[in-house]
Formats: sequence, structure tokens, C-alpha cells
Amino acid sequence: MNKSILAVSGLSVKFDNHEVLNDLSFDVTRDSTLAIIGPNGSGKTILFKVLLGLIPFTGKVSWDADAKIGYVPQKLSVAKDLPLTVLDFLHLKESSTEKINQVLLLVGFNPKEAKHIHHDMRVLNTRLGSLSGGELQRILIAYSLLGNPNVLLLDEPTSGVDAIGERTIYKLMSDLKKDKDLTILFITHEHEVVDKYADKVLEMSHEH
Repeated sequence: MNKSILAVSGLSVKFDNHEVLNDLSFDVTRDSTLAIIGPNGSGKTILFKVLLGLIPFTGKVSWDADAKIGYVPQKLSVAKDLPLTVLDFLHLKESSTEKINQVLLLVGFNPKEAKHIHHDMRVLNTRLGSLSGGELQRILIAYSLLGNPNVLLLDEPTSGVDAIGERTIYKLMSDLKKDKDLTILFITHEHEVVDKYADKVLEMSHEH
């Protein structure tokens, strides 16, 4: 039986006098996929910020000693004229182009073949703002995979992505899970996705 990679107990978060999370407790089993669902305002993204150590809280959050976390935000808004290529962006986290090529292959790009990108340009030399929503999400997942995490947190990974891109993203999550030692936590509103891809579900409400 796999042991927990994350244990949360009595977790509460307050902003001023507003309680966003109240006495939340759950465990995440190593190598499992946990879907986090609930209405807007139920604190799903706040929970991720707590797990990433970004905001104060009361209670206990215990990651296993070897947990290494990658994070994919809900959406990254990129201006089309921003002079930042995919390679520039990935170089912010990893200097080795060889390692960058490896993660691009993992997320379904072949950086040496032009046919996978708009306007017959190679993916590494393409501006972030020229990517489709689905392509950009895969680049964000590639960014999160640099450094070889064994935990991925994905905040609504298909937000703003068309139906084809959505299927691609969730299939990618499933494939990564099979190929790597990986625990996945993802936020979603899509119940059919939960049924298909999640081992367990954490359902949040305004009253937690």
C-alpha cells in the first residue's frame, strides 16, 4: 500500500475577518491523482497557495521529505507582441537546451520538427504570445517538469482551452502519470474529467 506524500489537518485560512478555509483535513497517497472540485469562491486556488507555502495558515501541512513540487497556474495571459520565445521562457528555469528538448518531447512537442507549430516555425523560437491556448498550457506543464518534480499541482489546466486542446492536456496528464513517478493534484469544474482521470476527489464548499 502506497504511503501518503501529503497530509493536511485542521487547515484554516483567514483574510481579515473572512474565513476562506475552515478546518480542512485530507491525505494524498503517493503516485495517485486527486481532483479538487467545488464552486467558485470555495478556496480551491487558496488551497494550492497554502500547499506551495505562499500564504499564512493555521493547522498542519506535511509534505513527505522527498516531495518536489511543480506548479501549473490556472492561466497565463501573454501579450502577442511580447518578445519572449518559448526557449527564453524555459531558460528562466533551465539553462540546458538538451533538458528543455527532453521535457518538450514529454508534453508532445518535437522541437526539431517545424510541423508542430504555427507558421512553420520551430517551437523553441516561437513567441509565447503566438501559441494557442492548448499549446501554451503544454509549455507551462513543460516548465513545471523542469527540475524533475514528483508532485504536480495544476490549477484548472484547461481553462480557456478549446475541446481538442482540453483532451490533449488531460491525455498528457494521464501519460505523464504512467511514465513517471508522479503524484497529481488538479483543480477542475468538469465532472466527466474527474470520473475518467482521478483516483480520489476532494470536494470543497463554502463551508468546508
